[in-house]
Amino acid sequence: MALANCGANIKIHLMKNQATTIYNQAERFAEITKTAIITGNIIRAKKCLALAERLFATGSNETKIAISNVYVFSVSSFMELRHCNISNLFPKTLKAEYIRQINATGV
Repeated sequence: MALANCGANIKIHLMKNQATTIYNQAERFAEITKTAIITGNIIRAKKCLALAERLFATGSNETKIAISNVYVFSVSSFMELRHCNISNLFPKTLKAEYIRQINATGV
């Protein structure tokens, strides 16, 4: 999973530490996205979500699982707790993955 720059001054060098797993990286990326939302930087949040969408669409199977199970779950749960409208922010494929998760859990 290679994340470049999802907004001004947000860079993640992912394989800097061998102890860092792809799932830790996805969680850190979710935290960056949530911080952008909290601070009202919707442009940055949308860039992060677009990058997550691209990783989900083109990444390895492990990357797709990490984006789905960690990133989408973390960001969507956060947005629901704050009554944010997910439809306006989530790109098409991530939104479909979010809906799949909701239907699978019966929420």
